[in-house]
Amino acid sequence: MAPALREAYRRELAEADALEAAGAWQTAFHHLERAHILGQRHTLAHTRAHLRMLRNGWKRADAREVRGQVVRSLAALLKTVIWVPAGNTGGANVNPLRPMPIPADLKPYLD
Repeated sequence: MAPALREAYRRELAEADALEAAGAWQTAFHHLERAHILGQRHTLAHTRAHLRMLRNGWKRADAREVRGQVVRSLAALLKTVIWVPAGNTGGANVNPLRPMPIPADLKPYLD
């Protein structure tokens, strides 16, 4: 992972940490989605983003998110090296195979 990409990924996780510590679990999830977009081409970062989403879903008592993230976490370990849909936010509310637009502020890290 390129240094600038790694730093952007870590910033999103740090923002999620701060928001979760403040009890803003839903807002934190948004930053986990952004971390997912940044890390999805790197197996460990991709899997970590999904595990963090799993924990977040658990804390929010969101059964759909927990179920979705269990499957996505396992898949991240296996399919990251095969194919990932660009821009996919990784939440259980989206099709895991669907490419999505990449937020403009994240594009420079992924080019």
